[in-house]
Amino acid sequence: MAKPVFPNGIDFPNGAPSGRYTNSRTIVDIIGKFRDVMIVILWSIFMALVTLSRTQDELGFKDYSPPVLAPNTSGDLILKGVNYASSGAGILQVTGSVFGERIWMDKQVDCFAKTRQDIISRIGAPAAQALLRNSLYVLVIGANDILFEGNTQPFDVKSIFLDELLSNLKSQLTRLYNLGARKIAMSNVPKVGCIPLDLDLHLCAEDCVSSINNLAKLYNSKLKSLLEDLTRSLSGSIFVYVDTYAITEDIIDHHRSYGFENADRACCEVIGKHGGLIPCFPVSRVCPDRTKIWYLSTEDFPEEDNAQDRCNNKKLIEELKSIYWDALPFSSPN
Repeated sequence: MAKPVFPNGIDFPNGAPSGRYTNSRTIVDIIGKFRDVMIVILWSIFMALVTLSRTQDELGFKDYSPPVLAPNTSGDLILKGVNYASSGAGILQVTGSVFGERIWMDKQVDCFAKTRQDIISRIGAPAAQALLRNSLYVLVIGANDILFEGNTQPFDVKSIFLDELLSNLKSQLTRLYNLGARKIAMSNVPKVGCIPLDLDLHLCAEDCVSSINNLAKLYNSKLKSLLEDLTRSLSGSIFVYVDTYAITEDIIDHHRSYGFENADRACCEVIGKHGGLIPCFPVSRVCPDRTKIWYLSTEDFPEEDNAQDRCNNKKLIEELKSIYWDALPFSSPN
């Protein structure tokens, strides 16, 4: 199974890899610590589909949501949230094959279906239905599909590829709805043409790879329309479009105002002008002050703990909290 290795997790509790492609926590790890958040969600850099109850203690719970394949992810634990993230996964089955074994979107929904049955067995169908309907489902997926599959397609078939990609996603989201999900926040694809890997592969000096970013923007436009259509057609559903592209673009363009020294170099590097030719491994050189570097590793997308947790400007965290929480109607916490 594909998974990040140390120094990923170097700043996470216990200083060990946690399954996240980042030095520490991810967006929803952090947002879930706000007092007025009714639902705590775990997110992973490549993909996450997580549902959580709103009946947590104040800021959530002491531990992060357990991965779905962990042996102890059972019993009452599943009533407080399960993490379905899988490193390297995508919307399409073929996406991420270079990383090895992974759980792509269809299989993650299969895992959720099993969790749903376990919840029904534990608390009964009526209570389970209420729990599932009032949970928040966060999906961060599609970047791998664009970066490793769409980007390799000939120019004249890229639009066809995107239509196939969105058709698969529509079926997956509809299935998720049929399993009881109603409140779904989905991130678009960030500015992936600016990650150190692409900068080094395309021999870029300072600029991003425009062809990749343009493909991401085209996908994002189609994704937004899809989510709007699903909200209209699926009764009682709310699909929120999270514009991660705009967030990452703002940080890249104004990285110094967020406390970062640069926005084009990996903190964890082995070789390459931008440190992007080899993934983050135990032999990699790691920068001593990770609060000042935007990317941890060659393959990281810019949505990491550096920006969301420890940057000097707290404005970003408030913006993210507003995007994920204020757009969805939740009851006040008890």
